[in-house]
Amino acid sequence: MNTVSPPIAWNNDCLEILDQTLLPEVVRLLQLQSIEAAFEAIQKLRVRGAPMIGITAAYGLYLGMRTIAAGSAEAFFRHLDEKIAYLAGARPTAVNLYWALQAVKSRVVKEGDRSVAELPARLLELARELHEDDRRRCDAIAEYGQEVVPHGARILTHCNTGALATGGIGTAFGVIHRAHLAGKQVHVYADETRPVLQGARLTMWELANAGIPAHLICDNMAAALMREGKVDLVIVGADRITTDGSAANKIGTYGVAVAAQYHKVPFYVAAPISTFDLAVHRGEEIPIEVRHEDEIRRVFGKTLITVPDAACWNPAFDVTPPELIAGIVTERGIIRAPYGENIRAIAGTGA
Repeated sequence: MNTVSPPIAWNNDCLEILDQTLLPEVVRLLQLQSIEAAFEAIQKLRVRGAPMIGITAAYGLYLGMRTIAAGSAEAFFRHLDEKIAYLAGARPTAVNLYWALQAVKSRVVKEGDRSVAELPARLLELARELHEDDRRRCDAIAEYGQEVVPHGARILTHCNTGALATGGIGTAFGVIHRAHLAGKQVHVYADETRPVLQGARLTMWELANAGIPAHLICDNMAAALMREGKVDLVIVGADRITTDGSAANKIGTYGVAVAAQYHKVPFYVAAPISTFDLAVHRGEEIPIEVRHEDEIRRVFGKTLITVPDAACWNPAFDVTPPELIAGIVTERGIIRAPYGENIRAIAGTGA
């Protein structure tokens, strides 16, 4: 089994990433040396997962600013705002992207005693700090998540939430991995996650590397698996969570949640506080990215599986309402209903 660790790192004055579009057939590292390369990596899914997107954007911001010749702080921050707006447009749904960029900017603005010449280097330091911060968040999420994973649990997950999607061991995957390491003898069912197959390509790759027993299933098999009593809990990640507890995640998550509710299987979301958008109050307000129709028409952008001009609807995410969610596992503990009150209490104290 080929493994590369870590999937994102700052090396030799450039950002090094594992190209996730090639997994699991090819393990290839890419060196990103410009903000445009970071934008392309995010938009083309070479990196994906809300925390990972945020980390990549933070490093990309430095790449875009390191050669800026600003004669004043005002000029520097004008350029900085332009670069932030550019990177934020790469993908609209994952709130961590914009959160990471604003978090870096906020820190730089507060440190007003630095000279303009020092500011680019400080952006790199802050990107590295954000990267390390996500690793710690993942560890805490994994630990708190053990409360919901019984011994011998059969766990269904959707999309990819491991090291490939974060700066650490993962969110939902981190909970599963920690349970495995604790000897809980868990077994995982991974949805393939059409149309880009993150579950089949990435989650199964990470499960195999971790030695965690698992089965791959088609997305349309999840409900039947629950009906046969073979699923004890569902745990997924999230790209944005609103103040009412609605969670946007990879398309297909909502259907899994509906099936879980019907079959009385607890459905959990695992995500860092940075994924909460306290400015958005309802799931209906979350912007949903709609991607190119060829992701459905063709497998890996190559093999045509329908008529060439088939009209397709290809939203990248859907939203699971709070009434279908048993709890949200964060680095500060598990948030349960009533979500409006408890999210404000736990997530409202800053990310």
